[in-house]
Amino acid sequence: MPNRAKDWFSQAERDLKQAVDSKKAGRHEWACFAAQQSAEKALKALHLSCHQEAWGHVVARLLSELPLSVPNDLIEKAKVLDNFYVPTRYPNGHPEGAPFEHYGTIQSAEAIKYAGEILEFVRSQMAGSQNRRR
Repeated sequence: MPNRAKDWFSQAERDLKQAVDSKKAGRHEWACFAAQQSAEKALKALHLSCHQEAWGHVVARLLSELPLSVPNDLIEKAKVLDNFYVPTRYPNGHPEGAPFEHYGTIQSAEAIKYAGEILEFVRSQMAGSQNRRR
């Protein structure tokens, strides 16, 4: 079976672009969710490049289960992204109000920044693993 790590990472990059586009359009709840998805898919790509499968949607757990050293601050940033998985999409994710009423430029900028840092970490690790195999 072929290794699909590059496919997962390509989609992660595209999801991050979607987050940026959603932020520009004022759809901050979608920007936050797309940023979370971007980080999740990037980490699943890294797991695949390490020849292991990863399941679930918890970005912090996906980071901590990697067979390599991960900076603690990156795990803390992943925890912020994990908060955007459900409540950004479902009206019952908050005590009242639609999801879009709970997210603004601060949240979407932070989500995009943190997801971008995770993608850079994954990119460097995947590049390193390619170099080690040569």
